Amino acid sequence: MRRIWIAIGVLALVVILVVGLVQAGGGGSSNPKSAAGDSTKVAAELKGAPAQLASLHAQGSQLLAGGPAAYKKRLASLRGHPVVVNKWASWCGPCRAEFPDFQRLSVKYGKRVAFLGVDGNDNHGDATAFLRKYPVSYPSYEDPDGRIAQVLDATVAFPTTVFYDRTGKVAYIHQGQYLTGDKLEQDIKRYALG
Repeated sequence: MRRIWIAIGVLALVVILVVGLVQAGGGGSSNPKSAAGDSTKVAAELKGAPAQLASLHAQGSQLLAGGPAAYKKRLASLRGHPVVVNKWASWCGPCRAEFPDFQRLSVKYGKRVAFLGVDGNDNHGDATAFLRKYPVSYPSYEDPDGRIAQVLDATVAFPTTVFYDRTGKVAYIHQGQYLTGDKLEQDIKRYALG
């Protein structure tokens, strides 16, 4: 009988901790304010982007299938442009906290830098709802089984951001949340545009 009460107590503590972490967003804001701006303003900002980047903007906030093969094909099509890839998930508090910075900076640099998302270990419905609430100017590849994350060498941390140079080689991998938009912008300037 005593073991049952201990098990119930441990289970209750786990539930309290999980609820607390979810409400706290894992250390960041679980409900970030959308920074994408009005869709008309975003379209005006991105007007005149090179064809390869414009094709990304045309698929903004879409979830794309195709696994590693489709992801690699898209990367190859972007050669000549630096690429910033953000692995995220709708359930990830730190991902949600940094997402407004990706919204804002993907528009600011969208004529010179390609942005892509990889939605890892998520379900389609939750990810679609999240992107409706927090739209971005680029598509995300669905990665429910982590196979694209293996290509990215980003299997451990959520979120992870990978920077590719203009030749398609990995320039830098940032594991974990960007705590400020300024730090993300510094890395875009250094590893994508530098």
